[in-house]
Amino acid sequence: MRSGTDQFDNLEKHTQWGIDVLEKYIKFVKERTEIELSYAKQLRNLSKKYQPKKNSKEEEEYRYTSTRAFLATLNEMNDYAGQHEVISENMTSLITGELTRYVQELKQERKSHFHDGRKAQQHIETCWKQLEASKRRFERDCKEADRAQQYFEKMDADINVTKADVEKARQQAQLRHQMAEDSKAEYSSTLQKFNSEQHDHYYTHIPNIFQKIQEMEERRIVRIGESMKTFAEVDRQVIPIIGKCLDEITKAAESIDHKNDSQLVIEAFKSGFEPPGDIDFEDFTQPMKRTISESSLSNSRGDGKSEPKFGGKSKGKLWPFIKKNKGAGPEDFSNLPPEQRRKKLQQKVDELNKDIQKEMDQRDALTKMKDVYIKNPQMGDAASVDHRLAELGQNIEKLRIEVQKFEGWLAEVEGRLPPRTEQARRQSGLYEAQNTSAVNSCAQDRESPDGSYTEEQSQETEMKVPATDFDDEFDDEEPLPTIGTCKALYTFEGQNEGTISVAEGEMLYVIEEDKGDGWTRIRRNEDEEGYVPTSYVEVYLDKNAKGAMTYI
Repeated sequence: MRSGTDQFDNLEKHTQWGIDVLEKYIKFVKERTEIELSYAKQLRNLSKKYQPKKNSKEEEEYRYTSTRAFLATLNEMNDYAGQHEVISENMTSLITGELTRYVQELKQERKSHFHDGRKAQQHIETCWKQLEASKRRFERDCKEADRAQQYFEKMDADINVTKADVEKARQQAQLRHQMAEDSKAEYSSTLQKFNSEQHDHYYTHIPNIFQKIQEMEERRIVRIGESMKTFAEVDRQVIPIIGKCLDEITKAAESIDHKNDSQLVIEAFKSGFEPPGDIDFEDFTQPMKRTISESSLSNSRGDGKSEPKFGGKSKGKLWPFIKKNKGAGPEDFSNLPPEQRRKKLQQKVDELNKDIQKEMDQRDALTKMKDVYIKNPQMGDAASVDHRLAELGQNIEKLRIEVQKFEGWLAEVEGRLPPRTEQARRQSGLYEAQNTSAVNSCAQDRESPDGSYTEEQSQETEMKVPATDFDDEFDDEEPLPTIGTCKALYTFEGQNEGTISVAEGEMLYVIEEDKGDGWTRIRRNEDEEGYVPTSYVEVYLDKNAKGAMTYI
């Protein structure tokens, strides 16, 4: 009987090992999905870290093809990270999720099979015990019948025993003999029944249970093999998309145009000066008046006499190479080279036009509000906005005058600039080595007493200025410091460029107070700032903040 039990014990241990292997594989895949998610997250953070910040100098740098290619690489890396997230999601749903459910079903099936096996084993063992009990009873009854027969024969042979005792012994012997016959019949029946049960047990029940356990185990093996195939297939499915991301990065790299980038630098930093002409020979052996060439860089101001400045002490500086003064320059930007001045004036005109548009938008909004008040007096007093409308009208008129002023200067500069031919564009970014000595020798003649450049059209030729000396003139402004806080009294929908939407009751930071134009500049966070009507907010200035003294 123990052989069957031993087999069940062995199978029970093996099938439990199979489940352990399955659970170990599930854990392996789960850790792989966590690694994929972590990798994707790190890739996304890396891409975000190097993205250009809004309203920063970095954003301007992305006009070059090389930096645009880098931006395309960052975007593709973001998509690349998304494919690793897809790997994680598919492995979780197709492998770990499915296998986890399958393991639970497998455990239940295994439990059922071994329960049936133990039940069959217990049944055959019970039948065996019944057979043994019947056999022992038959053996005992036979011995009792033998002893009773022997006792009867002894009593029957003894002459001293009464007839009644002999008869009693005879009846006892017959009773024992009958009991032995009954036990024999019962033993025979039990034995026949056991043999039948034992045959069914070993040839039907146990083989069926073993077959089910074998099929269960084979299904487990097939299932883990299919999961391993899925593991590879999930990776293979994203390879085309990852390949496409890499192709886009290659395409972006191939789109880099070094000539175009160089031209952008030339356009950004060219000054508009023409290279200086030749310097005339000055003959000091003749007491004659010095003749000044139209192309000379010498100073023609004063009484017409010019002292030679090649000897003696001199600053030896040429204005275009002087480091610019960090203080505020002239309003018309006359301290700048012609090309840079033109750009600054154009920028100022564009800014003023935007300011005019803001004022007009605000005036239109207040006009509509006034119309609403007129139609619905209970909503507000229409006369309350008249003063503000008048202010806006005056502001718009002032801004238009400013625009006309700067447009006049712009027209003046554009009229003086040489034709923008291709040759001029190429020359604007180049500096001839042979001109260096001539420029340095005449530098002092171009400097005005206050250190600023004085342009004399009749006697001087415009000269090219190295872009590097004007780099910080065009650097982006540093972010304005916070000078206080404000609370929105009403909701404002900032739909125009430069404005920002606020909700009633919202607290924000003030970075620029109303300068008389009816607008206050505020900041919500690092990336969100803009203008709101001053009447829509209640401002609390911080007197200790940098720049606050300007408004107090």
